[in-house]
Amino acid sequence: MNASSKASMPQTSNHPNHEPDTTKAAGGKFLTFFLAGEEYGIEILSVHEIIGMMPITGLPGTPEYICGIINLRGKIIPIVDLRRKFGMESKPQTPETCIIVVHVQGVEVGIVVDRVSEVVNISDDDIEPAPSFGKDVNTDYILGFGKSQTRVKILLNIDRVISADQIVQLQKMADAEAPPQQTAAEAQL
Repeated sequence: MNASSKASMPQTSNHPNHEPDTTKAAGGKFLTFFLAGEEYGIEILSVHEIIGMMPITGLPGTPEYICGIINLRGKIIPIVDLRRKFGMESKPQTPETCIIVVHVQGVEVGIVVDRVSEVVNISDDDIEPAPSFGKDVNTDYILGFGKSQTRVKILLNIDRVISADQIVQLQKMADAEAPPQQTAAEAQL
């Protein structure tokens, strides 16, 4: 594992036992993307769309990994920088930097990644569970390690990458910035 991989594993957790879920992840289709030279994947069913970078409105008083919000076709979407979330160094945006809009616990959230790679089908037999790195390293967010061709892809459980408390905070941000809803009577005027 290189230095960027080690940096990508958060060192603490709110989870009481810090032990990974050792149940074998089910195979399927995964959208793969890169962060700091490492390839990650998320279940394709969690992905709503992939968009290019667009202006992000910053919000004061939010954690460093929350970039802010975007207005995507009239819908306010909170944006999370996965590099910052995983404790990696920030890097300037490139033409390949993009936002993957995902469904996380019923909320649409955008995650900023270095670049999207491809959609791959990984069979059950080609997914290994996340090993334990001890109590000081949180691997709860790792679904498993997918073996595909000559590379290993870190498969993420997107619902655990962003915790329930963080989702509540992101939903409040989106609701606070959303334009007011019109009533049926107002829409007819």
